[in-house]
Amino acid sequence: MLRILLSTAVFLGFMTSCPAGATSVELKSTKVEYPTSDVMFPGNGADAINNNCLACHSADHVLYQPLLSRETWAEVVHKMVTAYKAPISPDDEKQIVDYLAKTKSVPDR
Repeated sequence: MLRILLSTAVFLGFMTSCPAGATSVELKSTKVEYPTSDVMFPGNGADAINNNCLACHSADHVLYQPLLSRETWAEVVHKMVTAYKAPISPDDEKQIVDYLAKTKSVPDR
């Protein structure tokens, strides 16, 4: 979705900067290579996060996030469901938060 919005913005910006008498526009395709990763989330309890989150995020992207509290991880995962419409069941949402709280949480003091 973001790519479509960016492409549209670039196209509209280009069109508005054309000289007034221009009658034709030549568009050229650009090939963009996006990084890929076949890394999966490791360990016990990783099934829900692997099955749901890897559709949009690489495991590396998530694993290199800072340590957060369980409450903050719950907010982040819930935002993916509500704001970004990630098709995650409530049970999987809980399992994802449990996994992140176990592997990426601020240590208890």
